[in-house]
Amino acid sequence: MAETAPPGFGDLLVARAEDDHPAVFFEDETISYRAFVAAAAARAALLTDACRPGPFHIGVLLENVPEYLYWIGGAALAGAAVVGINPTRRGDELAHDVRHTDCQLLVTDGSGAELLAGLELGIDDGSLLTIETPAYDERVRGYAGVPVPEQLPAWDTSLLLLFTSGSTSAPKAVVCSSGRLAAAGIVSAPAFGITRDSVCYQSMPLFHGNALMANWTEAVAAGATVALRRKFSASGFLPDIRRYRATYFNYVGRALSYILATPETPHDADNDLKLGFGTEASALDRERFEARFGCKLIENYGSSEGAIALVRLPGCPEQALGKPRPAENADVAVIDPDTGRECPRARFDTATGRLLNGDESIGELVRRDTGARFEGYYNNPEADAERLRDGWFWSGDLGYRDEDGWFYFAGRSSDRLRVDSENFAAAPIERILSRLPGAVMVAVYPVPDTRTGDQVMAALELTPGTEFDPDAFAAFLADQPDLGTKWAPRYIRVVERMPLTANNKVNKQPVRSERWETNDLVWIRAEDARYRRLEAADAEAIRKEFVANGRAHVLDAI
Repeated sequence: MAETAPPGFGDLLVARAEDDHPAVFFEDETISYRAFVAAAAARAALLTDACRPGPFHIGVLLENVPEYLYWIGGAALAGAAVVGINPTRRGDELAHDVRHTDCQLLVTDGSGAELLAGLELGIDDGSLLTIETPAYDERVRGYAGVPVPEQLPAWDTSLLLLFTSGSTSAPKAVVCSSGRLAAAGIVSAPAFGITRDSVCYQSMPLFHGNALMANWTEAVAAGATVALRRKFSASGFLPDIRRYRATYFNYVGRALSYILATPETPHDADNDLKLGFGTEASALDRERFEARFGCKLIENYGSSEGAIALVRLPGCPEQALGKPRPAENADVAVIDPDTGRECPRARFDTATGRLLNGDESIGELVRRDTGARFEGYYNNPEADAERLRDGWFWSGDLGYRDEDGWFYFAGRSSDRLRVDSENFAAAPIERILSRLPGAVMVAVYPVPDTRTGDQVMAALELTPGTEFDPDAFAAFLADQPDLGTKWAPRYIRVVERMPLTANNKVNKQPVRSERWETNDLVWIRAEDARYRRLEAADAEAIRKEFVANGRAHVLDAI
């Protein structure tokens, strides 16, 4: 007997075609599943008529509005792929994203059309569709009432091209098939407790995988409702949760930090939230959020490419990422990229919890059994080859693993530091600095030492009205029992606003490239472990040391 093919995302949508349950809440609008599938079918028919030879790709440059979801639905029915265009990109970089992914059509709004004006996009004027215009409304209206296609695309048809955040390198377009998106919803909806009665609050950007893989596909699989917000707002979070009676939300990056920075009231826990799921929030932020809003949080690790997933199973240490799901039987390991051998397990000081052997235990998170699961980057064989080496998937993320098999995050591969011949990673230092009273966001990164190796530098964003106290900071560091002997930052930079990627991840590239040569206030750690302001004369003296030691080229290379 032939095996039944797994469902694609189009199959999940068609199953809701006669369902009058709310699919989307958006501002003052309620859209039923019946109306949603009809809108998706209209766009599928439009796509089919507009399709030309070559890759069947549609770029979407929109805020979180229903039209964005309609086009993904239409693509799922027509066998096309939606390219999520990042609205924070500009000029040649924005045009490159469109050309690189071979978009046949580009859907945007008035603001997006202004960004795109004059750029070499590789499409003709008739292929640029601007929503909320008479021409757009007329074109879509011409397909109103068309039925869903009788034959749906195969489950392995590409449905999404999702650009990586680009926080460490040029963004790459990750391929996601229709079946992968559907499977994420089918598996995760029950795991997140999402049922038909759930309301899933969505404010993370729809061009990013977190929004689609950890919210919308679960809602469709369960027949639940998505409450859609145009863009994330910390001050708007709780009012929206109450307005829509949301029971679930997703997040990524530093969203929790911003929500926690809003004024607290005694009534914050008066809401319907049951669960939040996300990535990259600190353990301290998760603890504060759960206590303040009365909502349980789940924090897992998943690579954008879909090859590695680590979940917090029962017994997981607070700071750990987790382990692979037992049912997957995934062979994930921490590998030394120089030798290809598995790193020794991490050892901790029993009194302080400090990592004792980071020099040997920190390596790259690698999956050794899953080359076929990675669906690739679009039109980027070099990046494919970097991820898939010798049949293994190399994540580009650093980690370590304890004796019980729990994995811990240690930052991106570019976050590795070498100070006084000792190797360590940025993430453990960031976890410690996030305990600093008044800290909203922390970024730790290597900057070059005047003689050899690196020095530790940290950028801090503090709550409004909080001033950096160098003596209090030095005392804070002295009180941290798990701070490694080489981990204390040589330089501290206080930023008004931490640079972020469009999906709320800290973007270290700008602060790292500027080092201490910035208009922001910078402090330097002296021999007595106290911090003093770094003045222009100090910066000039540091540069002269680089020249004297024959390392001026290091500054020019960053």
